Amino acid sequence: MLGVDIGTTSTKAVLFRETGEIIAEENNGYKLHTPDILTAEQDPEEIFQAVVLSIANVMRRSKIDPEKLSFISFSSAMHSVIAMDENDRPLTPCITWADNRSSEWAEKIKEEHDGHDIYLKTGTPIHPMSPLSKIAWIEHEKIEIARKTKKYIGIKEYIFHKFFDEYVVDYSIASAMGMMNLKTLTWEERALSVAGIDESKLSRLVSTQEIFTGCHPVLAKEMGISESTRFVIGASDGVLSNIGVNAIGEGEVAVTIGTSGAIRTVIPEPKTDAKGRIFCYALTEDHWVIGGPVNNGGMVLRWIRDELAASEVETANRLGIDAYDVLTRIADGVEPGANGLLFHPFLAGERAPLWSADVKGSFIGLTLNHKKEHMIRAALEGVIFNLYTVFLALTEVMDTPVTSIKATGGFSRSKVWRQMMADIFDQEVIIPESYESSCLGACLLGLYAEKKINSFDVVQDLIGATYKHTPNAANEEVYRKLIPIFINISRVLEQEYKNLSEYQKNTQKNDEGHLNKKY
Repeated sequence: MLGVDIGTTSTKAVLFRETGEIIAEENNGYKLHTPDILTAEQDPEEIFQAVVLSIANVMRRSKIDPEKLSFISFSSAMHSVIAMDENDRPLTPCITWADNRSSEWAEKIKEEHDGHDIYLKTGTPIHPMSPLSKIAWIEHEKIEIARKTKKYIGIKEYIFHKFFDEYVVDYSIASAMGMMNLKTLTWEERALSVAGIDESKLSRLVSTQEIFTGCHPVLAKEMGISESTRFVIGASDGVLSNIGVNAIGEGEVAVTIGTSGAIRTVIPEPKTDAKGRIFCYALTEDHWVIGGPVNNGGMVLRWIRDELAASEVETANRLGIDAYDVLTRIADGVEPGANGLLFHPFLAGERAPLWSADVKGSFIGLTLNHKKEHMIRAALEGVIFNLYTVFLALTEVMDTPVTSIKATGGFSRSKVWRQMMADIFDQEVIIPESYESSCLGACLLGLYAEKKINSFDVVQDLIGATYKHTPNAANEEVYRKLIPIFINISRVLEQEYKNLSEYQKNTQKNDEGHLNKKY
C-alpha cells in the first residue's frame, strides 16, 4: 500500500506492506514563494510533478509488480486555493495556508458577517488561512480573476483532476475550508454567500474513503502503476497524523511540529468551541479531530539559524554536523526559563489560539546579562509555550482527561526540544517509531476504506515508541511561573501588534512605490 503526503515543502511517498513495514520511500521538495510579508504561493504544476515523480521512483526502486499494489491513499496539506478557468487551467498559483493577503476580509467576516456563527457551523476559525477568507478576497478584490474562475480548488483537487478529470474534494479537506456544514456534510449556504459564490464554483463533496479507478493512462504509465490501481482520496495531513502516531483513543493527544505545528485529539462527532479557539475537521463520518494549528514551529529555529547564528552554522559545516544539532546543544546549556527571557514566536502571524495575522514575534525581558544562547533557548521554549496555550484550550473542550501525548514532526529528532515539551506540558511525551505519520495514516485509512480493517486500533501493532520523556519537576516548576506571564503579555500586546502590523504594511507599500518609480 502506498501513502502519499502532499506537504507544504515537499511530497513524500512511502510504500508499506500491509503489516506496516516500509519497503521504499521518496521525498521531492518544491519552493514556497514569499515575495513580501503577506504572500505565500506555490506552483501547482511543480507540486503535481513532485507527486508523479515520488510515486514513480518508489515503484521503480521497490521493483514490485504493479498488480500487487493494493491502493494509493492520499494525505494533503489544508487550506490551499487555486482559481481554475473554463479550460481547467490555473488562473492563480496555489495560495497556501501561510498566505495572509485576505487578512482584511477575515476581519470583515468576523465583524460584519456573523463570523463566529459561520465558525460554529463549519468548524474552521475565521482567519486568512481559510479558503473562505481567500475566496471572499478574490471575489471582491480581484474581480478580473473572479470573473474568469470556473472552480476554486485546493492542491489535492488539482492533482485528482489531473488523474481522473473530475473535481472532487474529501470531507476532511472541505471541513478545513470554512464552507462545509459539519452536521449535514454539505456546503454551508451562509458561508458561500459571504464568499460571494455558489456551490457550482466548488468541487463535489465525497467521503474520505471514496475510491477512484481509471487513472489517466499516460500518467499511470509514467508512475509505473496499473490504470486499474485503486486511489483512495484520503484526508488532510493533520487528521491522518493522529492515526499514524496512534493517538486515536479517548483522551490521546497528538502534537506535531514541522515547519508549523498542531495539537489534536479524535472525538466521535463534530464539536466546536464557544470561544472560537480550536478547529473541528473530519477524518471519517464517525471520527472527528479537534485541535489547533500554529504557524510558528520549526520555522522559528530556521530563522534563528539563518539570522542569528552565522558563526554556529559555519562551525557546524566545518565539523560536518547538522547546524540544528549545534543550536539545540547550545540551548541545552542554558537553564530552563532562559533567565527570564521570553519569546513570542509569532514570526508569521498566528493561528491558534490568537487567530490573528497581525501578531508579531518579540523577545521580552532582554537585559545586558542575556547572551545569544539565552535567545536560542527562549525561542525554542516560546514555540512550546504557544502550543501549550492551545493545549489548554483543547482540554477545555474535551470531554475526557488527557491520557497520553504522542509527538511527531522534525522537532521530535531533538532530545532537548522533546524534554522541553514534557516539562512545559507537565505530561509524559511519547515519540512514536514512525516519522512518516501522515503517510501511514493515509494507508490505514485506505485499509479502512477497503474494509480490510474495521477500526484504526491495528496501528498499535504497527508502531512502538522510540523515546519517552517524563517531566522534570524542577523544570516544570520554573515553567509554571513563566507560562501565565507569556499568555498575559500576548493579550496585552494584541492591539499594539495590530498597530505595528499596520505600520509595516504601509512601509511596504511605500517601499514598493519607491521601487516602481526607480525602475
